[in-house]
Amino acid sequence: MNTAPLSHPHVFEPGAPGGGAALLLLHGTGGDEHSLLAVARRFAPGAPLLGVRGMVSENGMPRFFRRFAEGIFDLEDVERRTEALADFIAAASGRYGFDLRTLTAVGYSNGANIAASLLLRRPEVLGAAALLRPMVVLEPPSVPDLSGRRVLILSGARDPIVPPNDPARLAGFLRAGNASVELSRQSGGHELGAEDFAVLQRFLAPGHAAT
Repeated sequence: MNTAPLSHPHVFEPGAPGGGAALLLLHGTGGDEHSLLAVARRFAPGAPLLGVRGMVSENGMPRFFRRFAEGIFDLEDVERRTEALADFIAAASGRYGFDLRTLTAVGYSNGANIAASLLLRRPEVLGAAALLRPMVVLEPPSVPDLSGRRVLILSGARDPIVPPNDPARLAGFLRAGNASVELSRQSGGHELGAEDFAVLQRFLAPGHAAT
């Protein structure tokens, strides 16, 4: 087995026998590779878990790509970091033995944005994604074939950070690639609440299909 260091700080927890597909956990600004482990253990208790830390620091807070200000992104950096993360995921699959075809990303805020970028630029490393409070970062000139991929987009009706039309726009991009997208709008803000977790639990349950 190749034991060369992988590019991103991360934690991997093997799953239980029959525990389902592996989850890729992508934190929001200021989080780290441990931030979503408790949520994942709660809703997918037997799944293998790969928590990853973003490689960018913003005033000491980890992120997955640079931004110039709130909602203003360094698009060249987004593309570069997306490619690097995709390469890391492929290498981690070989190291830890999970299947990219069924790997499900669970990303919150900045982590949701990099997961959406993976779907639009390197879809071969994901089989599904739960995007929690994403916004439109990249407007792709063309959309890859996303047939067979399931995506959940969870937005907040009172979110002060995500532009109100962004979740539907993102859903439109993904559906243009034939992804099966569930767009769910909850009553909260940018933070996650019980309504979000109920929808996420249903999405992660074996056999669930997006609408």
